[in-house]
Amino acid sequence: MAEVVDNRPVTSCFVRRLRFAVILTVAAMAAASAQTPSITVRPDGRLDVSAPPAEAVMRYTLDGTDPTRDAGEWLAPVRVLPGYTVKARAVAADGTPVGEVATWGAPPPGPRTPSTLVPVTQNRDWRVYDWTKRHREASALMRARQPDIVMLGDSITHFWGGEPVGGRRTGVEEWDRFFGGRSVVNLGYGWDRTENVLWRLENGEFEGVTPKVVVLMVGTNNITLNTPDEIAAGVDAICASIHDRSTSTKILLLAIFPRGQQPDATRGKVDEVNRLIARLDDRDYITFLDIGAKFLEPDGRISADLMYDFLHPTAKGYGIWSAAMAPMLERLLAGR
Repeated sequence: MAEVVDNRPVTSCFVRRLRFAVILTVAAMAAASAQTPSITVRPDGRLDVSAPPAEAVMRYTLDGTDPTRDAGEWLAPVRVLPGYTVKARAVAADGTPVGEVATWGAPPPGPRTPSTLVPVTQNRDWRVYDWTKRHREASALMRARQPDIVMLGDSITHFWGGEPVGGRRTGVEEWDRFFGGRSVVNLGYGWDRTENVLWRLENGEFEGVTPKVVVLMVGTNNITLNTPDEIAAGVDAICASIHDRSTSTKILLLAIFPRGQQPDATRGKVDEVNRLIARLDDRDYITFLDIGAKFLEPDGRISADLMYDFLHPTAKGYGIWSAAMAPMLERLLAGR
């Protein structure tokens, strides 16, 4: 039996539906393309990225992970070192990803540079403070105040007190007592690692300023990610960056404070980093000071009375810090 073929014209209703579906598909593809960041290479080899959609910020990573709300904001051209892959994505204020992830994976050849030496922004402590806002306020305050003393580091410094104000403040009364009448800026940032401090120094926080003393303590947030040698290299690079920008500035380099309720492997790794960075004391602009023992009981334990989470000082702990640091800080401020 012969096959019967229906050659009747396709109805106009079906054609309209088909055209509408095609239009929606093309529109969706165009929208997705418009929301995918475009990464371009500058003549100097650094990377630029297209502007994010309205009500979103462009965040990026260098470790190959997809950017989330925890990732730093793309605030300046990104320098890519050997061994790193850049990923960028727009993220809304509520943390919702916007569009797709753009990847640039053509780093220069050579061995991978330790992450402690790769400047990058961060946003890991977004529940407590706005990292980008603090950076902008700190940069402006440094230029306006021209401080004699700069406290530089991570949350242990950040939460003490002072200006710029933002985030948790545990030792404000002790800060005001100890630094009262002095010209000081607090450049401590919660969850900062050495690489984040390097980025800040390279991007506005130390431009056109010549403080007498920078008190530096950083590295505890690198402890679980990097080797002691890598962390020490990051601290060394920070000291060099400060000296390059202000040769007259003295650096009071503090040993990383002990952490953990009792001695353990992590505490031992902190000790090893401190042994390595103590060697930087041979430079005429660096003075190394280890006051960590002041926070320890005779059996090596840390009391919650001094560090409420066995990492961050209480108000009483900040008092111990200032008392132990005072003689050396006064000597450096006097130029001795």
